[in-house]
Amino acid sequence: MFTLGIITILLLIIIFLLLNKVFYDQKQNKNKNFPPGPNCLPIIGNMHLFDIKDPSKTFTQLSNKFGPVFSVQFGMQKVVVLYGCDAIKDAFVNHAEEFSGRADIPIFKETAKGYGVVFAHGENWKVMRRFTISKLRDFGMGKKSLEDRIIEECDSLVQIFKSYGGKPVENTTIINTAVANVIVSILLGYRYDYGDPTILKLMNLVNENFKLLGSPMIMLYNTYPYIVRWLPGGHRTVFKNNEELNNFIRETFTRQKSQLDVNHQGNFIDAFLIKQLENNPDSELYFHNDNLMTLVSNLFVAGMETTSTTLRWGFLLMMKYPEIQKNVQKEIEQVIGLRQPQIEHRKQMPYTDAVIHEIQRFGNIIPAIVPHATTQDMMFRGYFLPKGTHVLPLLTSALRDKKYFEKPDEFYPQHFLNSHGHFVENDAFLPFSAGKRRCAGENLAKAELFLFFTRLLQTFTLQAPPGTEVDITPVVGFTNAPKIHKMCAVPRHND
Repeated sequence: MFTLGIITILLLIIIFLLLNKVFYDQKQNKNKNFPPGPNCLPIIGNMHLFDIKDPSKTFTQLSNKFGPVFSVQFGMQKVVVLYGCDAIKDAFVNHAEEFSGRADIPIFKETAKGYGVVFAHGENWKVMRRFTISKLRDFGMGKKSLEDRIIEECDSLVQIFKSYGGKPVENTTIINTAVANVIVSILLGYRYDYGDPTILKLMNLVNENFKLLGSPMIMLYNTYPYIVRWLPGGHRTVFKNNEELNNFIRETFTRQKSQLDVNHQGNFIDAFLIKQLENNPDSELYFHNDNLMTLVSNLFVAGMETTSTTLRWGFLLMMKYPEIQKNVQKEIEQVIGLRQPQIEHRKQMPYTDAVIHEIQRFGNIIPAIVPHATTQDMMFRGYFLPKGTHVLPLLTSALRDKKYFEKPDEFYPQHFLNSHGHFVENDAFLPFSAGKRRCAGENLAKAELFLFFTRLLQTFTLQAPPGTEVDITPVVGFTNAPKIHKMCAVPRHND
């Protein structure tokens, strides 16, 4: 009881201070030509307006009222929202440098501390991004060598599914392992067997954090970090999981450092460790162990989660729409036959390419990416945005933009096909975002999606277990994932 009383007093003091700050901030912003938005309540801002189960509905309603550029307030923090393809591309393409900052989000500030590439700022971000893109290319991104690695993993994945003999299987761990092995082979230089306790542990840490990052408790932590940090809840689990992942990475690069051959860069970590040994200012400023640990964590998480979730959506949607699955398999038979699918086949397979693009669009894996921040005072579409303004691009509003997609709420591969059946790009297709913070591993993800998807549909017909309905309602969180489900991978050919 005594502890509860102390907490209550502390909360009242903090609420008083927050009230003063809210009204001060509103007064400061009143005469600036800031984007319009709904009126705020003390302490909570506009949080009371949002549908917790599906925030995109609230954003759509606010955009209908205030336009494609508007503001909301989460607790103390004002955020400018970009809604629709045109506003997002205008900001990130036409004003790329001004919108290239990264907002300080408390949960990520605590876990990443500004290191790595995803949550980094300024020159550190630029140096780490240049290094990452360069080394991903060195280790095969866009080259035949990495394609061969993905194909080898496809072979392993096919064998795993064959072992079930067409019986129902929950595929999350299997697909996660296949995709994780590709990025692990780049980072560490080797792969894990399916069922290996180490990779299972790492994937569980990542998966649990992704579920928690979309939870109400983490939203509260990001809004009121100085209050919530002292309370029990999901944020503490995120910190614990993050530390476990970091410990694994730290042990790995410490071991590799003791065996390092400076004349041979066997993997991404080797390349970073060799960079540390260069006698120049950049090595001391940027190529330190904290950046290495966070960068490897960033790449492992990003390289596994979104691609594996997209594939799970793809296989689920093929179960839901068997006629589309048959059309993909027909094109595979016409172009590839029983040969091994290769990246070069994609340009000869417009229907399959359109289906994969539509899976990414409809799956809507990341409805809203981590907010950007303006790098300087600027005018945008008639509004004044001070330096450091948090900017939230709603990728879901581009992927479901009625101006660009005929049937935005349906799974409709024709969104990427013309009347002659040829594949066509769509300006609103932004699953990898746009501008200077566009996903660095985009080409790797595209290669994985095509090779894993075509290989499995070449080998199996994907079906729901007998007597079950296919549910494509997403689990809304930090990412939009399919509900846990079972899949039957029925072999199409006799070996």
